[in-house]
Amino acid sequence: MGLESGGEGWRSRNDIGLDRLTWVIVSTIQVRSLDQLAELVPDELMDMYREAHTPRLEDLDGKLAGRMLAVPRLQKPQVKKLIERYSRSKLFPWQGKTFAHETSGHGHGVNRLLGERVTWFHFETSIGPSHAGDFDAVHLDYSHDGNPPLVRQVKDEVREVAPGLWLGLAYLRMKDGDHLGCFFGIARQSD
Repeated sequence: MGLESGGEGWRSRNDIGLDRLTWVIVSTIQVRSLDQLAELVPDELMDMYREAHTPRLEDLDGKLAGRMLAVPRLQKPQVKKLIERYSRSKLFPWQGKTFAHETSGHGHGVNRLLGERVTWFHFETSIGPSHAGDFDAVHLDYSHDGNPPLVRQVKDEVREVAPGLWLGLAYLRMKDGDHLGCFFGIARQSD
């Protein structure tokens, strides 16, 4: 078991579930698109998230394309392939998110669904401590009354992995605490 230097300090490769070859590849990878993020497995996505940086709220302003990337509890090869295919298809209901900051510490946004015909699941944005480590992230809070009860239990957070590309974690609040439900990506669309 070797130790590797990461942006947040020294840690064991085994602590994050990566073998030597995978660690070298992930630590040097230059991800620039949602397609490239979708090729990574949950352990690689989590490591990339921890190495990313916290954007300013205004960095997210505008209409961002979105993609569900991975569901950590559903990683059997046949299920993973089905999720990947479905999340890339025109049938997948979620198209992305639209953000607007109000101040440096507060903003709001909405999810775009069904071929962008519907905006639903409004959220408030802020910057605060991440669930994934000792660093900050942009939080998306869905807990206001206009959302359905289940959606109010969702807490997203995002960090920037490359210019115009953000990696997100979606947590579901349950009786025994918050649980990571899925990884998602959002990206600035080229005009």
